[in-house]
Amino acid sequence: MTSPSTRPGPVPTVRELTAAAELSRYAPSVFNTQPWRWRVARGRLTLHADPTRQLASTDPDGRLLTLSCGAVLHHARVALAAAGWRVEVDRLPDPADPGLLARLRATGPGGLDVAAARLTEAIPRRRTDRRAFGDRPVPDEVLTGLRAAVEAEGAHLHVVRTDQMPMLAVSTGRAADAELADPGYRGELHRWTHRSVGSGDGVPTSTAVRPAPRRVPLRDYAPGDAAGLAAGADFDRGAAYVILFGDRDDPAGWLRGGEALSALLLTATAAGLSTAPISDTIELAWPRRMMRELLADVGEPYLVVRVGWGPPAAELPVAPRRPAAEVIEVDGDGDGGG
Repeated sequence: MTSPSTRPGPVPTVRELTAAAELSRYAPSVFNTQPWRWRVARGRLTLHADPTRQLASTDPDGRLLTLSCGAVLHHARVALAAAGWRVEVDRLPDPADPGLLARLRATGPGGLDVAAARLTEAIPRRRTDRRAFGDRPVPDEVLTGLRAAVEAEGAHLHVVRTDQMPMLAVSTGRAADAELADPGYRGELHRWTHRSVGSGDGVPTSTAVRPAPRRVPLRDYAPGDAAGLAAGADFDRGAAYVILFGDRDDPAGWLRGGEALSALLLTATAAGLSTAPISDTIELAWPRRMMRELLADVGEPYLVVRVGWGPPAAELPVAPRRPAAEVIEVDGDGDGGG
């Protein structure tokens, strides 16, 4: 007979774990590919990458795919913490299976986590807003809070200085031009911006923004087509541009970078800010080197994020999401692993 001291403690039900996985589907991903798969079992979640959704031309190393999966991992973590559960995470647990990115195991009740609840409430409200932000600057104390959120996830944040803005703008613009000249990139862009009705993924042209003068160019998701949104009357004058970076340029670093990206975006959303990740500058080797120069070669750049005060997020079309059944597998007996 199991003694009281060794009797297993309470763990979340499969339904609670599935709810966390379902909420995590709001996480951002490159081209809204949503390249992840969850497996739910009693007391644990397992996260796998979906290699069929990797962008062969835009993301040949899987850097952005892994960052995207890191974001969905963090979303699930905070959802479980907000529900009152402590969770242990084993990242990249099997060297023989690089597609197995993480195992989350609930270790017991964790009590009220107000910070996690605040981030969880922001998950369905967060949008990638490609419209122009206004003149109001982002307060230093808010940027300090964003840096703390990123550092708590094992990454770092650099706020691009005024004197560094020309290099950021030039590298982003030149990267965009180089990619548009690549037939492979253009094919991927077309594939993920012209998805079939009901696919639940991709970047519909209804969410794309028409080209307009900006401090830093934004990716044109609808070249030759009619984008659904106007940039607006502002010019990003008050926007802050931050570089998310880490100490290593490998899957372990990218995964933690994605978790830090999620923490940054949700913290900004909870503070009422608008955000827009910019990945052009890390998709090609030479712009990525320029980003390292902006970091004084102290780390590996993962992503640039534009942060500011934008128009109401409620005015944005909702980005499509894949049905839960396509990305979440529930073990039949509730006791399997993965």
